[in-house]
Amino acid sequence: MSISPLTAAKTMAKRGMLAPGPPTNQVKQLAALKKWGFGLAGELRQAANRSPKAVAVIDETRGATTYAELLANSERICVILTELGFRPGDRVGLLARNHVQAIEVMCATSAIGIDLVLGNTGLSGPQFAEVCEQQGIKALIHDDEFAEIVGHLPESVAKVTEGELARRVEEAPRPDDLRVPARGGRTIILTSGTTGTPKGAARKTPGGFGPLISVIDRIPLHAGDRILISAPIFHTWGYAAMQLSMALRATIILQRRFRPEAARTALEEQQPQAMFAIPVMLQRMMELPEDPGARVRRNLRVVATSGSAYPSGFTTKFMDAYGDVLYNLYGSTEASWVCIATPENMRRDSNTAGTPPLGTVVKILDDDGREVPAGQTGRIFAGNELVFDGYTNEGKSKDFINGLVSTGDVGHVAGDLYFVDGRDDDMIVSGGENVYPNEVESLLAEHPAVREVSVIGVPDPDFGQRLVAFIALVEGQCLDEDAVKEQVRTHRARHCIPREVVFMDELPRNATGKILNRELRKHFA
Repeated sequence: MSISPLTAAKTMAKRGMLAPGPPTNQVKQLAALKKWGFGLAGELRQAANRSPKAVAVIDETRGATTYAELLANSERICVILTELGFRPGDRVGLLARNHVQAIEVMCATSAIGIDLVLGNTGLSGPQFAEVCEQQGIKALIHDDEFAEIVGHLPESVAKVTEGELARRVEEAPRPDDLRVPARGGRTIILTSGTTGTPKGAARKTPGGFGPLISVIDRIPLHAGDRILISAPIFHTWGYAAMQLSMALRATIILQRRFRPEAARTALEEQQPQAMFAIPVMLQRMMELPEDPGARVRRNLRVVATSGSAYPSGFTTKFMDAYGDVLYNLYGSTEASWVCIATPENMRRDSNTAGTPPLGTVVKILDDDGREVPAGQTGRIFAGNELVFDGYTNEGKSKDFINGLVSTGDVGHVAGDLYFVDGRDDDMIVSGGENVYPNEVESLLAEHPAVREVSVIGVPDPDFGQRLVAFIALVEGQCLDEDAVKEQVRTHRARHCIPREVVFMDELPRNATGKILNRELRKHFA
């Protein structure tokens, strides 16, 4: 799973990371990585030492912040947290949208050994309180808008608002010399929680350039790019985008909340070379009125997505509108990345997950841990440098086989491309026949009247389980239950036909864009 030094050097040169700069700055850059490592604390310092005057972040709160300013503010937050009594190994929570202060807090906790739990902004007050209790959070830094959610926490959890922290930063001194902690602060990211209370998965700190090389070898991000991060930075994909951007000394462009119109405007006004998003965001952007001339006016080289599956055929439609700039990463909070699909891969088959990047091993295994033949469905296992160490509140409850972790999905290989067929635990047994919902969902998503679809299994006295399709229609379109069933009947076996169809204005999703099937099941509770 290791990447050779020669391959790493070639990739870094190709992406502009080895371009010459002021010798003194380059020496300081390498010294920062040697001293602080390749976590956020080290990446921020290498960028600030190499390119101190370069713009690090553009956001709606402060406008432009340079790398030197980002480092200075982050170090002042280190002082504030220490004065509040927090020590290495303590856990602090962060409940924030996409803005520069959130990045400063992440970098600060990394530098002084505090573990940071990134809260999901889509959780209810009681859910968030349960997460905080499970994770042992001693304090919470939060955006002002989340006061109602924070009100569900006990008084024993200290609270610091966004506004209060900003005032303290203005008054706090910058430390003369920060000592590197015995163990850098870990970042704990919550799983999506689509089936229950989210679990905490601790992110490993990269041991070198390997993880960066794995991604930029396949996705053409360059040093100094301007990168719009629309994906929430509290979750795996947005957080990874931030890490990659800092390693590349890129300019990060943030909008507190995703709005399709604002995101499309930013592509022209800010002229980013890259955008990081989750699939549903691109779906919403494609629903906006067409602007044929916009493709010429944009500077896009990359639109990188992850987090959930696309409707069948969507990737082709998006590339027809935006150009062959779409890269989709398949992975999980536990396995980090597994496969990356390039534009060429998705032009060949719009439903593919692509191929494993450098340094990643992927195997399709049966229930006994043996590899299955090509074309046969099995459980997906993956391994790379950043596979998680276990859940913070449950340990290694995920299945591991020979160092590879289960992604929780099933899939197959066809030729040189990998495909995800559905969740391992989502298989529906109806009348003795096995059905993977993803197969039926992909078929229904091809209907021009269907905007969103999810298929679940519910208990049935005669068949054990029966299929139910939940559908949200494109505005102005009509579709009835018989037409839905006919769409499946024409292309699939009888046991794949939904026995019921429920039409909704919109399917429930969490803050990372995944459909909440547990909410759909409440219709049949």
